[in-house]
Amino acid sequence: MIGLVQRVRHARVDVDDKTIGEIGAGIVLLLGVQKHDDEVTLQRLLQKLLNYRIFADDQGRMNLSLLDVQGQLLVVSQFTLAADTQKGTRPGFSRAAAPEHARELYELFCQKAGEQVMVQTGEFGADMQVSLQNDGPVTFWLEV
Repeated sequence: MIGLVQRVRHARVDVDDKTIGEIGAGIVLLLGVQKHDDEVTLQRLLQKLLNYRIFADDQGRMNLSLLDVQGQLLVVSQFTLAADTQKGTRPGFSRAAAPEHARELYELFCQKAGEQVMVQTGEFGADMQVSLQNDGPVTFWLEV
């Protein structure tokens, strides 16, 4: 499971010119599910994400987590994160999970995250437009 994590001041995701998810300060997570992923990898990524210390403390140091700052989370499915880009000039997607498996884990991830923080989502498999104000910018690649 791969997560591209962006600390944001605010963000939203639109489908067909309609906003379907919107957050204030927190994290945008672009979530890629690979075919070998399961509930164990899901839990590992979720715990790492929620506890990853990327928010500033009183001294301006990245020492606080999303849980610490009571931030919000926007989760957007993105199968292209599982792309193999090692050869040639066209990405391959053989490492990406099948759509049914990916949808199941994506929805479970959002549900479990929602038990701990406020979560908004994109629409699995849709053509989405994501708008955000990256804070920092602070961006991390998490892979478990």
